[in-house]
Amino acid sequence: MAPMGIRLSPLGVAVFCLLGVGVIYHLYAGVISSRLAAFRSQSPLLTQQRRTVDLRDLLAVSVEAAELGGKEVKKVREENALQEKSKGKTREGANDPLTMGDLQSHRKMYYLLKNTFPEVRVNSEEHDNVVDNSLTWSQNIPLEIREKIKGGKEVPVEGITVWIDPLDATQEYTESLVKYVTTMVCVAVDGKPVIGVIHQPFTGLTAWAFVGYGSNMHPRSSYSGSPKKVIVSRSHSGQVKSYIHSAFGNSTIIEAGGAGYKVLSLLDTPASDTSPADQADVYIHITIIKKWDICAGAALLKALGGQMTTLKGEDIDYSGAPVNEGGLVASVGMDHKALLERLPTNRDHDKH
Repeated sequence: MAPMGIRLSPLGVAVFCLLGVGVIYHLYAGVISSRLAAFRSQSPLLTQQRRTVDLRDLLAVSVEAAELGGKEVKKVREENALQEKSKGKTREGANDPLTMGDLQSHRKMYYLLKNTFPEVRVNSEEHDNVVDNSLTWSQNIPLEIREKIKGGKEVPVEGITVWIDPLDATQEYTESLVKYVTTMVCVAVDGKPVIGVIHQPFTGLTAWAFVGYGSNMHPRSSYSGSPKKVIVSRSHSGQVKSYIHSAFGNSTIIEAGGAGYKVLSLLDTPASDTSPADQADVYIHITIIKKWDICAGAALLKALGGQMTTLKGEDIDYSGAPVNEGGLVASVGMDHKALLERLPTNRDHDKH
């Protein structure tokens, strides 16, 4: 209550209050602003933070997915429950089969990856309407991976593309030529292959690599300069045989199924009890090939000091569309540039 004889002007009180608020704001504006900014940075509702993924975790899940898919592939083949269909013809006129092994493996591999990393883009060779949200990662990181790679390899999720091949060498799978069969997972970051996993369901071998950090595979101790052993596709070879003879003369040509198997033929792989693995010096493919077929192999070779390029020596971008039109040359422990210079296309180009 105001003292006797003194009347407070409402306008004066209002002005005084406004001045007080101004002084307080001036004194504490910086504090309030910083607190608000901190709150916003912690609240996903107020700001879109850049989500990241630890690549070591993604490698461990990729290994688990490839092996889980491999169990389905092996089970379907051993039970002779293929239910084979045809997806049509390839450009070379070969049958492009689809089996329950492909689909069952796809479901396990795709949904284990998607359930663990929902925001990661996963491209699979197969497509299916069956959804399995029950699959969860075991949280197991194999000891070999933990010893070679420490955690904290974080990358923004938007730069990651995962390619999976639930059953590589399906044609050979239907013919019971199971040594060629693999399941594969590849992780590309900004279009570059970084993680590769190739699993052989019928031998139990799982080859993995993390470019720049390590692998459980090794190149062979030596490779033949001449004559070369060149491994090619048995079902999509096109004119590759005459192409190779034109490039390297009297070379040995090995026909094999599966791009994953062909990459492993360049490496030092353990002997199989059932069927000896082929050993090649170079892998060449001159027709169209899909990125889920070759990305994992590209990462493995890159991690071991090798290369996989187009026939013209260009790096393959493992983002965007799945088709690689430029063919490929893959090698490790050899002079890759010298190999490229021997190829007919590049020799013809050099003349102009």
